[in-house]
Amino acid sequence: MNMASVSGIENGLDRPYNSLSENISSDDGLRTGDKIKKWVLSLFTLKFLKILIGGQVLSLLICGTAVTSQLLNPTGEGVNAPTTQSFLNYLLLAIVYCGWLVCRSQEKNFYHVFMNRWWKYLIVALIDVEANYMVVKAYHYTTLVSVQLLDSITIPVVLLLSFLLLRVRYRLNHLIGVVICLVGVPLMIWADFDAGRSHSEDAKNKVLGDILCLVGASFYGVSNVAEEYAVKHYSRVEFLGMLGLFGTFISGIQLVIFERDELTSITWDGRTIGLLVAFALCLFCLYSLFPVVIQWSSAAAVNLCILTADFYSLLFGLFLFNFVFSGIYFFSFAIIIIGVLIYGLRATKEAPRESRYNFFRNESEHPSDAGVDEISPLPTDERELTEEEREQMHKDFNRHLNGTN
Repeated sequence: MNMASVSGIENGLDRPYNSLSENISSDDGLRTGDKIKKWVLSLFTLKFLKILIGGQVLSLLICGTAVTSQLLNPTGEGVNAPTTQSFLNYLLLAIVYCGWLVCRSQEKNFYHVFMNRWWKYLIVALIDVEANYMVVKAYHYTTLVSVQLLDSITIPVVLLLSFLLLRVRYRLNHLIGVVICLVGVPLMIWADFDAGRSHSEDAKNKVLGDILCLVGASFYGVSNVAEEYAVKHYSRVEFLGMLGLFGTFISGIQLVIFERDELTSITWDGRTIGLLVAFALCLFCLYSLFPVVIQWSSAAAVNLCILTADFYSLLFGLFLFNFVFSGIYFFSFAIIIIGVLIYGLRATKEAPRESRYNFFRNESEHPSDAGVDEISPLPTDERELTEEEREQMHKDFNRHLNGTN
């Protein structure tokens, strides 16, 4: 136990939490083994396990999209139509979730959502479509190493926007967890070099490719934070339905302009159609599950979890593409998982409602709080309160203190 802790006990100061070493050395009658077991059980809660497992399912779905894309274009001369592939996903989202919205009643139905927030979802859809397009295009101009490194910019973008717009306040364990997870990325790239998967001579225009990857990854961060806000303040069905609707419209126009010739040159046999459908289904499931895991945690936590996608791509590549195995992959996978565990040690905080970033949020703190009246603010002028104002203020205070509506 350090001297600061001893001083805190002697002065009767409250400590926010006990470290593992402090728990083991305390004299509460429990054995060391019981204390470790208790600490581990407090870490691996049902909620944390759901987030961890959900993140790995998302990584497997990302792996599915990567594998099907590689099978569609194994030599660089096959199907090269990223907007067309995304178009199928957005179309599925629009059919399923817009249909769901149409069946809803009152203010949650399609008409109400579209009339009140259509322009917001149009912007988010545009950002999401272009993020997909630019990152895929980056592979044609720069190296795999550059894409893997620069794609990680999504995480700091999510952290920054969450801090500014969602009023999230991070603790020390979150920063340490993020750093450890990001250390796993260059280890994964080192494994690619060791396996002979990364070749710099393949780069056609490295500067252009790097710029496309940076902008696309940053757009992913913007889209993820907008998604977190939407699913926690409106609903997952609303977000996916509107994203699918406007994403179909935008990607449809884009594929007609940029991929018209590519579509006419594709050999539309059963294998190609099957792989396109498999890609669309993997991406549809990824988009459908992503907001669910975000509701359990946050956009930042989910982006940390899906850093393991390259590891699963390797496992499939060993059988499908004859990738060379490297033990560094397992080490990098373990590093990322450890980073996620450290990130999940303590929950994030939220800034006070008086924060200057309050403009970006709804009036209610959470969907479940909808309909709960806010406490009437105190008058800013210096006049004396009237009897009616004083009575209303007391009623509001007692209602919120007792947790009643």
